[in-house]
Amino acid sequence: MLATVLNAPKDIRLEQVPDPGLHRPTDALVRVTAACVCGSDLWPYRGINEVSEPTVIGHEFVGVVEEVGSEVRSLRPGDFVVAPFKYSDNTCVHCRVGMQTSCVRGGFWGGPDRDGIMVDGGQGEYVRAPLADGTLVSTREVPDKDQVPSLLALSDVMGTGWHAAVSAGVREGDTVVVVGDGAVGLCGVLAAARMGAERIVTMSRHESRQKVARAFGATDVVEVRGDGAVAAVRELTEGVGADAVLECVGTNESMQTAIAVARPGATVGYVGVPHEVDYPVRDMFARNVGVAGGVAPARQYLPQLRDEVLAGAINPGLVFDLEVPLTEVAEAYAAMDERRAIKSLVRP
Repeated sequence: MLATVLNAPKDIRLEQVPDPGLHRPTDALVRVTAACVCGSDLWPYRGINEVSEPTVIGHEFVGVVEEVGSEVRSLRPGDFVVAPFKYSDNTCVHCRVGMQTSCVRGGFWGGPDRDGIMVDGGQGEYVRAPLADGTLVSTREVPDKDQVPSLLALSDVMGTGWHAAVSAGVREGDTVVVVGDGAVGLCGVLAAARMGAERIVTMSRHESRQKVARAFGATDVVEVRGDGAVAAVRELTEGVGADAVLECVGTNESMQTAIAVARPGATVGYVGVPHEVDYPVRDMFARNVGVAGGVAPARQYLPQLRDEVLAGAINPGLVFDLEVPLTEVAEAYAAMDERRAIKSLVRP
């Protein structure tokens, strides 16, 4: 089959790889119908995360079940499924408290499982899904075509934005600041709106992203960074600061800004993968500003968010502003890397 392989920084190719099959009775074989490029894929693509050997890539996909193992009980061939960005059994001690990303048997797409058997990346034609009952979330019937992008967004970015809002403790009537205007940050805006935030400030310097943010519920836009952004938020909040802050980037600058705009007693919900972040602990201590979050347990939020998408209550698929066939996956990466696209959708 064809699958996306990252060979070296900026070197994305569509290559022939072995066809997947069922290796365990708990596996399912999924035919991918839509996948996408994640902002975290850009870290190795840009060479910020080391690329030591060719690697199949992609951890966000939806598709149709082709075959199931003998012990799979919740799925059947023909089911449309959403795959969270990490597979899990959904029964272990960590899964039972909603932390499926820490599953003792789980792992990430695009690498060997705990038995050393290769697990396919999501940006290809087919995927062997380990622990299928615990991992895949079904809609049973194939959804309307216009709902597919929003269901695909649930595999990562919508769940991650939701986790930022949950971690920050967003409540009805809050003033929320969202740091980051990528797909995760935009989904964080949507999550805060669904949780009842009264005022949502998005930090963005790009008109196309601002437009999506406002469609998702943003009430204010701050177009400057650093000290200027902090001053702008203080002015908007009459010197108080935000009741909750969502940090959706992962750089030191974004984290410093997020902490600085939080009011005393507020929490920063962080979901951006940290890269060389230094926390101003003394300032946080003095103002009782907390930090909570981490790798989003997308599987935990998937059933609720699936139902909201199918009911038409949310449309996170608006974050996709570029769609290409799998044969043009290199362009999907380049467009995001060069900020010509918010998020690229790829169809095999």
